[in-house]
Formats: sequence, C-alpha cells, structure tokens
Amino acid sequence: MPNTKLALESSLKKLLLRKPLDKITINDLTADCGISRMSFYYHFRDIYDLVEWVCVEDGRRALQGKKTYETWQEGLEQIFEAVLENKPFILNVYRAVSRDKIESYLYKLTYSLIADVVEEKSAGTVLAEEDKAFIAEFYKYGFVGVMLDWIAEGMKADYQEITRRVCVLMHGSIDNSVHNFKSSGK
Repeated sequence: MPNTKLALESSLKKLLLRKPLDKITINDLTADCGISRMSFYYHFRDIYDLVEWVCVEDGRRALQGKKTYETWQEGLEQIFEAVLENKPFILNVYRAVSRDKIESYLYKLTYSLIADVVEEKSAGTVLAEEDKAFIAEFYKYGFVGVMLDWIAEGMKADYQEITRRVCVLMHGSIDNSVHNFKSSGK
C-alpha cells in the first residue's frame, strides 16, 4: 500500500502547482492518481493528514543516515534542501495551514534528528531521560523557529549560511548540556 501513499503524494504536489491547497478536493486527488475515495480514506483522514504525512516522509527521506553528531549538520542542511526542493508545496501549505500545524510538522521532523544526537552524546552517562528530552526539545524549538522565519521570508536567504550559524551556536553546546545536566546532580 505504500505505492498508493506515494501516488497521492505525487498528485498532491502536482495539483499544488496549479491551485492552492484549500481548493484541492479529495476527488481531485483520487482522479489524478486513479484510485477510489475509499482507498484515500483507508490511508488518510483528510487532505491535511496527507499533507502532514508528505512533510514528515520527505524529511525522513532527507535525513536517512544523518542522525549522528558527526552528520547532523549535513542533516540540517538536507532538511533545508528538502524544503527548498518542494518550495511550491511548502509555500502553499504554509499559506493554507495554521502556523501551529507547520510547527508540528517541523517539530516531528527535527526532534528525532536532535534526540538521536543527544542520545549519542549521552551514551555511557547516567543522564535522566527527561533531561535528554529537555535538551532535544530546546534545540528543536530553536531550529524550527529559524526555519519558519526562512520560509516566511520566501526561502531567499542562503540556507547553508543559516545552517553554518546554527552549527556554530550548537557546536559543543549539546556536549556541554549533557555534561552540565549530569554534573548538576540530576
């Protein structure tokens, strides 16, 4: 059944080149990819559920193999690249969906990347799970805020420069966070 999901993803992206998200119907999607409405509803609750799946799935594909401390900068760049490659889709979704929904998509995407880095850096320590989660949440919010500003400004700024700046801020910070939480008696 993943082929049906991929067909719906392809149809959604194609239709978004011609009309805004709020004008696309389930009938438009199913007619474009040649499936039944029941098949659509077997996989998704509504169009926004499909949009969320597409966002998370695109991000997951972009991040494959990029969830270690040595590769997370590349992972961040690939998130930017995935967003940029899907610029018409992302800008259309950004205009049609609430900021909360967009944040939710990006949080899901970035949390696993950052959480895996925190997990790697805290290996062999007695750092509590809630402290690991707090560190990952903190960096997730910062990165998503930067990305949302970039999207809101039309994705014009150089994402590699943004990523470089984020990495300058974070370099060693995760190590320091893990060490300081551990030594603060938590």
